[in-house]
Formats: sequence, C-alpha cells, structure tokens
Amino acid sequence: MSGGSREPGRTVTSRVLAVLEAFETERRSLTLTEIADHAQLPLSTAHRLVGELTDWGMLSRNAAGRYQVGIRLWELAQNAGRALRETARPFLQDLYSLTGETAHLAVRQGGEALYIDRVYGTKRVPRAARVGGRLPLHATAVGKVLLAFEEDWVREAYLAGDLEQRTAHTHVHPGRLADELVRIRAQGYATTAGEVREGSCSIAVPVFHTGRLGAAIGVVMPSNQADTMHRYLPTLRGVSGRLERATAHIPLETLLTAVTPGADRPRRSR
Repeated sequence: MSGGSREPGRTVTSRVLAVLEAFETERRSLTLTEIADHAQLPLSTAHRLVGELTDWGMLSRNAAGRYQVGIRLWELAQNAGRALRETARPFLQDLYSLTGETAHLAVRQGGEALYIDRVYGTKRVPRAARVGGRLPLHATAVGKVLLAFEEDWVREAYLAGDLEQRTAHTHVHPGRLADELVRIRAQGYATTAGEVREGSCSIAVPVFHTGRLGAAIGVVMPSNQADTMHRYLPTLRGVSGRLERATAHIPLETLLTAVTPGADRPRRSR
C-alpha cells in the first residue's frame, strides 16, 4: 500500500526517529532515497516525514537536493548531557593543560561509551570518535573503565554478546577480556594501545558519584607514548576526585538524565 510502512505496526514516532537515525553515523548529506532505505520506509512516507522535519528546521535541504541535520536539531542537542558537560568542562580543560594531551569524558550508553565532551590537544592523533559519538566499551580505555566498574550482570551480559574487532589489537576473547576487567577494577585504571584505531593509545580512570560509577575520564595520545602514559595517572585521579566533589550535590539521575533515556534501545544493523 502506498505510503505504508515496510514494518506493519510501527508508530509515526518510530518512523520519524528512524529518519533521524540515518544521520547518526553519516557525516555527509543524504538523498531522500538513502534516508528511506536506512529508515526502511516507502519513498512516499519518507518524503512526507522529511518534508515536515525540514519545515521544522530539524533537517535542511541543500541546493543539490540532499539533506543534512538542521540547525534547530543541533540547538536542541546541545541540551543533552548539559549538566554533566558544563560541570566537567573546566576539569577537562585542566586535564589538558596539565598533560598537553587530548582529554575526554564519557558515560556508558548501553554497550557503548558515549563521549560527552573532549578538549583537543595539538598532537596529531587518529580520531576514532567525536563529541556525541560512541565506541564499543571493550575497545577504549574509558569504555573498559565503565565496564569494569559496572555491576556484575552488566559485564556478564556484555561479554556474552558479539565483541567487535576494530583493529588487530582489539581484545575480543571473552575470557581474557573478563580477566582484564578484573585487573582494571583492582588497579583503578584502564589502558589501550591501538585497539580502536591504529596509531593511538589511551589511559582512563573512573569518576564516581556518591560511591556510584558516574563517568570516566581519560587522555589519548600517539601510540609512541604508550610506554610512558602511566605518568598521567596521578593527574587523572586528581581531576577525577575534583569532578566527583563538584557533582556530589547533583543527583546522579539528574546529572545523566539527558543521556540515558533510550540507552538500551535496539540498534539497527548497518
């Protein structure tokens, strides 16, 4: 039926979200056909929804007839994680100033590390994720910290799933990764070397919130610094402690409220 969904029973909201999700991983502009294919919608339905989203400023259409994220959606997105980002920003800047390395803050969103904020250093380091981007927990230092300090059932569920091998160095053996997570929890920090992108290494520590895991902070640098990155541990731990004290008066649920809804929603395969 013209204008009907390829998945009977889908709500209008789910179709709109599927349209927006097309831009989640693509940084380029998309054609209407590409959006329809990604959202698994008939072209007529995609045309109607994309038109409405464009009228509202959530999407914009360029001279070539291709679509991209609109300025109004970008404005709304700035509110996501604002409490945590604005509180943490001065501490991330301090971390960069004290180390000279790219510093970032992440929280767990489902099975991924969601990057809330980042202060970029001057060194050329292969970039794996941007602010608002996500990476597998097992392939990043901040992700491993988030996984190591989570509840047992979260780790067990994660290790029972498929572990994506981003590079030849990514740790994907469930048993060995489980042992690594035990060590991370005992030592209080995690490291990676070329596990998410060749040419980079990182070290990270947890940020607690009134005794509970809240986030993780870390620094990333060129891989030739892997043997010396432990020198940043005292600084990382100091900044983590300061951030914990700065956020103690804000309820954790309020602090993360804008980034946790839908965290465990099923994700479409790509």
